[in-house]
Amino acid sequence: MKSLKNGRLYTGSTNDLERRLKEHNDGRSTYTKLTKPFELVYQEKYTTRADAYKRELFLKTGKGRKFLRENLQLRA
Repeated sequence: MKSLKNGRLYTGSTNDLERRLKEHNDGRSTYTKLTKPFELVYQEKYTTRADAYKRELFLKTGKGRKFLRENLQLRA
């Protein structure tokens, strides 16, 4: 998700994307409530929670953030 307030990306995993995006935009997430609203800019689907979590951890690394910037054409 991308914050429309400050342009920063938020990476996470969920089994219900619509619900989770609504929670963030309603301010029900402590970490993101000050930077709402959000828009969905990228998603990947996985069959297991373990695979999704592994990918989430990668996307939160330097190489993962670089992958997102390059593929979403975001500024560095």
